[in-house]
Amino acid sequence: MKLVLFQTSERAEPVPGLLTDRGVVDISRTVERSHTPQLTMERLIDSFERLRPALERQAAEGEAVPLGSVRLRAPLPRPGKILCCIANYWEHAQREPRPLNMFLKNPEAVVGPGDTIVLPEFTEPWIFMHEAELALVIKGPVKKVSQANWRSAVFGYTCLIDVSARGEGRRTWKAGSWLGKSFDTFAPIGPCIATADEILEPNDLVVRFWNDGQLRHNYNTDDMEHRVPELVEFASTIMTLNTGDLIACGTNHEGLGALQDGETVEIEIERIGRMSLKVADPLKRSWERGIYMGADSTNPEAVRRHRPQTAR
Repeated sequence: MKLVLFQTSERAEPVPGLLTDRGVVDISRTVERSHTPQLTMERLIDSFERLRPALERQAAEGEAVPLGSVRLRAPLPRPGKILCCIANYWEHAQREPRPLNMFLKNPEAVVGPGDTIVLPEFTEPWIFMHEAELALVIKGPVKKVSQANWRSAVFGYTCLIDVSARGEGRRTWKAGSWLGKSFDTFAPIGPCIATADEILEPNDLVVRFWNDGQLRHNYNTDDMEHRVPELVEFASTIMTLNTGDLIACGTNHEGLGALQDGETVEIEIERIGRMSLKVADPLKRSWERGIYMGADSTNPEAVRRHRPQTAR
């Protein structure tokens, strides 16, 4: 199933729904509502197995509103934690995996489908880039989850754009990752949460990203240096993971490019979905348009994989 938060012209408060081939089905009468949309979605995740029969009936028979008649919102508006992998993809001629590492991204940076990424009004010599990523949606609380038992901690999956401010000269982080990564609107997620049963192998999904129609990211999650089971074990060894937390799995940097005022960006991960957002820059800055870090991963006909055959 694909879980969403959505609004209609009659309802200002986002409510939970199911995204189906027929449209969006309202499940707000089935799910126990809380005082915030985030907590409502967390309760839905925690009670999903108990609610599954009723939700399956609604997905098949419930009244559906056409997708074009609703506004989808971020399916987790304020996650407790957003853990992001640093790099984590085999790229170019690299033949040794880099150490696994993560950073925390500001949960207040979350926006959703149809929203706007707003570049900050800083005069530092920064460039703002997109990083299209698969994100794991956690069901917790969990601690010290082994790689063999990783599925017990993963409720589902969503798309995440890790918007990043980098020093323009070297295309590197200007300051610590929390700063360059955590401006408001720098964590778009959506369009839905695809439950774990929808994706049997998270390390075999195509991730694509377009900027004003130009295909930039186009890679397969099989190229992760450290695969999903290891990410869950690593993160849960360091800290308790709670329901609704996110782990972003990193990106293939070969398709990186700038974001700038007036552009439309789209992210799509197979078996999850596609969403678009606008970009606005109050300072109207501009950078060279295009791909800055290799074009190998942007071939629309095939996804080139870099994972060494000897990698586990």
